[in-house]
Amino acid sequence: MIKAKSLYHLILYSIFFIIILTSSFTFIIIENAFDEFQEKIKIIKTDYENKQKDLIEADVKKSLNFINYYYNKFKDIKSENEIKEDILEALEKMRENEKLNNYLFIYDFDGTSIYYPVSKEYIGKNLYEFKDPSGKKVIKELIDISKKKDGGFVQYIWYKPEIKDDALKISYAHAYEPLNWTVGRGIYLDEINKIVQIKKDEYDEKISNYILQIVSLTVMLVLYSIFIYKNATILIVNDVKEIGKYFKESQKDDLRIKQDRLIFGEFKVIANYAYDAMHNIKDKNTMLREINKHLEETVNHQTKELQNLIDSQKKFLKNSVHEINTPLSIIRTNIDLLKMNILKEENKYISNIESGAKIIQYIYDDLSYLIKKDRVDYPKEYIDFSLYLKERLNFFEGIATSNDLHFTTNIDEDIYIKFNRIELQRIIDNNISNSIKYSYARSAIYVRLTYFKNDFIEFSVKTNSEKIENINKIFDDFYRENNSRGGFGLGLRIVKEICDKNLVIIKLESTDTETKFTYRFRINENTTS
Repeated sequence: MIKAKSLYHLILYSIFFIIILTSSFTFIIIENAFDEFQEKIKIIKTDYENKQKDLIEADVKKSLNFINYYYNKFKDIKSENEIKEDILEALEKMRENEKLNNYLFIYDFDGTSIYYPVSKEYIGKNLYEFKDPSGKKVIKELIDISKKKDGGFVQYIWYKPEIKDDALKISYAHAYEPLNWTVGRGIYLDEINKIVQIKKDEYDEKISNYILQIVSLTVMLVLYSIFIYKNATILIVNDVKEIGKYFKESQKDDLRIKQDRLIFGEFKVIANYAYDAMHNIKDKNTMLREINKHLEETVNHQTKELQNLIDSQKKFLKNSVHEINTPLSIIRTNIDLLKMNILKEENKYISNIESGAKIIQYIYDDLSYLIKKDRVDYPKEYIDFSLYLKERLNFFEGIATSNDLHFTTNIDEDIYIKFNRIELQRIIDNNISNSIKYSYARSAIYVRLTYFKNDFIEFSVKTNSEKIENINKIFDDFYRENNSRGGFGLGLRIVKEICDKNLVIIKLESTDTETKFTYRFRINENTTS
């Protein structure tokens, strides 16, 4: 939408719009008139051609009636050659000599010219194979079509005596079997061009009148727009200036504008609204100044308390993680001693305790990384990815078993990668933990590690589980697809940060029956974003 920044621009836009509008109307009118003209030309050409065809057909049939009459009358009295000579002589006397383009022609069935009054040098010549400039065998086609019951028309290019040049022509031919004659007559179609030119001149005059009327209307509208700009806008601008002066004056006093200073009633209403608004603003400013006296102190106090609370939370989280590590280590150590020295057989209770301790260990590792990631450098080293992945699967084996799950692996041997060991553990552990948490009971967890196109390593974890509905949110902080499964919603966020930092490509595919996380690592990648 065009926005006018001033009355001057508004007038310019109006004039521009008028010109565009009138140009569009002109184009539409001319286009419609042109289409109408073309349709009329088609009708004129068709009517002219049909009318001329009727005339030459009637003329040929009239000549055939005469030939038939004369032949039947004297066929028993005169010889055939005498009858032909008499008929040709009679046709010549009946011809209108002043009309060079209108003439009758006769050929016998073998193509020999019998009667051709405008070019008598052709008489006696065989023109059966004669071709016009387009390659059409004119005489042959005339003879062939004349032998039909009602004769017929042939269109071709032929020499026109009047203009001494070739022109388009259409002829009607009909055979007279007793004499083996093809009798015909034609008309030149270039005459229609004269009629078309007359109609075109009428069309041009009509269009000129349309354009003149539209231009006149456009000029009148433009002049009217200028008149409005020169008169009404001056009054509007004067009222606007008066309101501007009043705003400056109102900063010193608190009086309403005098009504006689303005011309238009609308501006008087605007000035009154402006006075009420300024009066309310002054009252609000007074109130705000009173509030602002104490606002800064209150904000500073609340900010300080909030910062203290955040610092306390960070300290609590840091101390909690530190304090968890010691008892967690004691629990795991004593479980291992208990299994080695006391329990000689597998005990499900001890296995459950061990699984729970490992889950706490995994959560502890996530929280520990979350606290340290912005303060600790994580250098890269060459890691046997294949061996390391098997170690982590062994760590989670008991947890998977206690949840009626099992691992199905496809791990290529001796796959090395340059990566930080702690960050790689977070990627592996979070994916294995989530697969245990969300897989259907008594199903397999498919873990795969292999090379991809020589330059990449591909690590994937596939589960039989519910579809992830919000794929775009799954890596957000504290987001959990299913709140009933527990967790903090931080694991995949940590994974996403590590992958982004190390240029690891993540691909997530989820359907109604299975979910697959794929991570593509660069071999020897030593660049962080």
